[in-house]
Amino acid sequence: MSRLVTIDCEYVMPQLAASYLREEGGEVAFIEANTAHSVPKLLAALKAEGLSPEQVKYVIITHVHLDHAGGASALMRACPNATLLAHPRAAKHAIDPEKLVASAKKVYGEEAFDALYGTIEAIDATRVRSLEDGETVHLGNAAFRVFHTRGHANHHFVVHDEAKNVVFTGDAFGLCYPALQRAQRFAYPSTSPTDFDGPAAIDVVKRVVALKPAAVGLTHFGLFEDVEVIGDQLVRWLELSTKLAEEGRASGDERGTLEQRFKWRLDQEFELAAAQAGLKLTDQDRQLIRFDAELNGQGLAVAATKPLK
Repeated sequence: MSRLVTIDCEYVMPQLAASYLREEGGEVAFIEANTAHSVPKLLAALKAEGLSPEQVKYVIITHVHLDHAGGASALMRACPNATLLAHPRAAKHAIDPEKLVASAKKVYGEEAFDALYGTIEAIDATRVRSLEDGETVHLGNAAFRVFHTRGHANHHFVVHDEAKNVVFTGDAFGLCYPALQRAQRFAYPSTSPTDFDGPAAIDVVKRVVALKPAAVGLTHFGLFEDVEVIGDQLVRWLELSTKLAEEGRASGDERGTLEQRFKWRLDQEFELAAAQAGLKLTDQDRQLIRFDAELNGQGLAVAATKPLK
């Protein structure tokens, strides 16, 4: 049997973050693990499909940002035969998450961290496999090829499911929240700290489009078939983001000042893009995008003040 199921992890709110259940010939993969709080939902989806945790061959994380990989250790614990697949730079954090967890707790605080992400534990190194750029693994008779994709994060890859011709894009192909799709397609970029690289991010978007997938599977959120439309929007956003980071570097202003300037500019551009898409924004829409806009502003400020190599 062959199937692909989108699972709403209900991270913060419905339809914000997805994981994907992929089954081929009795073997199962989860693409993205979200947080420890989402694992019961992933296992419930598995049961609903008549599948067992013992059939899970792979847990695949596109990168180690915690809304993608925070649930990996709990999911691996529940799936005794699974191997975690990750970018080489991400794999080391799955094996030893101490630094990652400490950094996140410093940002969020202990209480908020626990509420958002739950418990993150080390995964035995024998159950973790690093995948190189272009490497292929098989799920049943289906080939999954990974491509390393800098731009959003230096430890990010996308996964091309060649049998379904779907590319699971993590954050490398932006955000398409269902709540914002009431008019024309509305995509938004993710330029969060600390590795944003504008030219690299643009190259990744073009690389995904060039694969000519039937659909992209966005973690935020869902399957979309109009790949070129989304790609064109993201390139425009990323060109703007690159320009802002370059202007910020030239200004010599400190990071905090740049964060506020970029956040204001991104808010203005969001309003303009919505109007152009025929999307009449509500306060709820603005609230939905606020966290991403703040993260994006921070990411651009980091890029603008990072020492040049």
